[in-house]
Amino acid sequence: MDLGFTEPTPVQALSIPPGIEGKDILAAAQTGTGKTLAYLLPIFDQMVRHFGSKRPKKGPYALVLAPTRELAQQISECASTIAQTTKFRTLTVIGGKKYSTQVEKLKKGCDVLIATPGRLLDLAQQGLLSLENIHYLVLDEVDRMMDMGFWPPVNTIVRMTPKERQTFLFSATLTPDVQAKAKLVQTDPEVVEIAHKGETADTVNEYLLPVSERQKQDLLVALLKEQGAERVIVFTRTKQSADSCATRLKDAGVKADSIHADKHQGKRDRALKNFRDGKIDVLVATDVLARGIDITDVSYVVNLTVPDSPEDYIHRIGRTGRAGESGAAYTFLSPDQLLDLREIEYHTQHLLETHDVEGFEYADDRLVPNPKRPTKRPSRTGRGRRRPSLRRR
Repeated sequence: MDLGFTEPTPVQALSIPPGIEGKDILAAAQTGTGKTLAYLLPIFDQMVRHFGSKRPKKGPYALVLAPTRELAQQISECASTIAQTTKFRTLTVIGGKKYSTQVEKLKKGCDVLIATPGRLLDLAQQGLLSLENIHYLVLDEVDRMMDMGFWPPVNTIVRMTPKERQTFLFSATLTPDVQAKAKLVQTDPEVVEIAHKGETADTVNEYLLPVSERQKQDLLVALLKEQGAERVIVFTRTKQSADSCATRLKDAGVKADSIHADKHQGKRDRALKNFRDGKIDVLVATDVLARGIDITDVSYVVNLTVPDSPEDYIHRIGRTGRAGESGAAYTFLSPDQLLDLREIEYHTQHLLETHDVEGFEYADDRLVPNPKRPTKRPSRTGRGRRRPSLRRR
């Protein structure tokens, strides 16, 4: 059984031992740290010790909830690899897949169920699924679930499970909101905190590319020519811009595709698989791909717009520089996004280094931030808001 690790990562080393002992786990770690195995291995270990070679009759016994279909499928791949050795049955139920097929598979039974909240709650409320035998519950990417408005259905699902259970709660950071939710579903958890609020990965070099809005796609093509167009993820703010950007790249001779929530699940799966297999070089995505998804060897990430929040920025650039490998992140800055940039820099406590693509003819109306701008938010001494440092170039 090859799970891609020769020795445990920090989050695995700190989570697996207490997890095997049956303790609740509340963990925060940056993406790409191997946190999926940090909860799957303790669960499978306990199931093997509890059931031995006898397959339990009334499952599921373990439930893993994930905020997105892509993350649920990734968890499922990992769980299936372990299940081949342990002989336990895994099943994934998510939106975008044929309903009747999932119902038929549920009737055959499973031991480990991986699901997105909406589809699972629908099945449970129709009486097609019972959670009364859940021994192990995992809530993965809890902060993302809260951001997407999934906490009410998640809370309903949690109440359908027995109170006597082991609960793993994983989040990118342990914000006050996440800790408050943990108190509702966990009992005296072992706290594991690998990433602290505001941290970006040390393995990612971060660059800023000031550019006018109308030149962004042209600059992206120039950047890909300069840095290489292999294993690149481009993040856009909207679904429409993801599609138009992918089309522009194809017109420039780049093998590219887009992925976002409005695309049929089959097309999303195919785009992700083609990128993993190297059949396309650039994947243009909305934030559906920003969290949790494990794609190896991403050369660099491009933010076509400055992310709306510092947390989104951290998650996006976390797609590269994973598992100790080096990576880079290039963030395009249009004049109207300077305040968003400053929020990110205040949050991370460091500046993004300006990078100009050699030979590209920039428009005169781009705004370049002062390289000596502060990393700490200035204190307010009056009613007026201090304007961010900038200069035209």
